[in-house]
This record gives sequence, C-alpha cells and structure tokens, in this order.
Amino acid sequence: MTEDRIIYISQGEYQTTAHPTEVLSTVLGSCVAACIWDPIRAVGGMNHFLLPASHDSVQARSLRYGAHAMEMLINDLLKQGAVRSALQAKLFGGANMASNLGDIGASNARFAKSYLETEGIACIAESLGGMNARRVMFRPATGHVRQMIVVNAELVAPTPKAPAPKPASQAFLF
Repeated sequence: MTEDRIIYISQGEYQTTAHPTEVLSTVLGSCVAACIWDPIRAVGGMNHFLLPASHDSVQARSLRYGAHAMEMLINDLLKQGAVRSALQAKLFGGANMASNLGDIGASNARFAKSYLETEGIACIAESLGGMNARRVMFRPATGHVRQMIVVNAELVAPTPKAPAPKPASQAFLF
C-alpha cells in the first residue's frame, strides 16, 4: 500500500497533479482556495490567493491575486490534458477572521464564484465565509476534499484564568 504524499500550498501558490497518491493541503482564513479538477482525466489542482485582484499591472501578475492564480491554475490543468468543459470546482475559505480587516474574505469569495461562472466552470461545492479558519486537503485525481474547521482563538471570548480545553476541529467531506 502506497502512502499519500501531502503537498502544502502556501499563500500565493498553486499546484497541479494527476498522481493518485498526492494530496494538496492548505490552511485558509480570509484567503480562498479553488480546488479544480477534470474527473474524466483524473487531473486537478489547488490555488491559494489572498486578494481578488490588483489595480497595479505589475502586481496583478502575482499569484497572491485571485485573477492571476485562477488563470495559472486552469492553464496548467489544460496543459496536463484536462478538458475545459469537464472542469469542476470546489471553493473554500473567505472567512471574516478579524473585524479590523474589513470584508476581505467575502470579497475573495464573491470573486472566486464570479470567476468560475464567467469561465463556465461548475462549482459543485463550497464552504465560504464564517469566522473560522479551515484546513483543506484535496485529492486532485478524484476530486475528494476533506475540510477541518479550526476555531480562531482571537475571536473567542477572553480566556478564563484556568485554561479551558480547546474544542475539537470538525471535519467535513466534500
């Protein structure tokens, strides 16, 4: 039995693969990750972007911005044999992690959904918004995603003198 190889996707990165034992993983707050794959050709990938777009033409080519991150991910999938009409997506993240940051998470989520709609890519599942971080593990060859909700300590009431046990993360399959 072959063990899974976990590939961590950081902010401003993307990765594609068709290898059945590779799992792409990231942790999201207000950022958004798009998990996109072709179920027929068993190839997929994930990106992790911080903001929808930049008005600066030089910065706009950075993977930190959703417009470029989505374009690069889709183009790489097509180079690996995916067919655009078969692509499916699942979106994660877009949380409101801190009130002083404005509505960055919601803006990222709106952008990602709009981008997929414009490109004609079906979004078959999403977990967007809320106030908690998420750990996402995506198996590109099958499209299966496991999401774990991570409680954000900064949004919890002040800690009592005796530390309370941390609540367990919740896991969901998509």
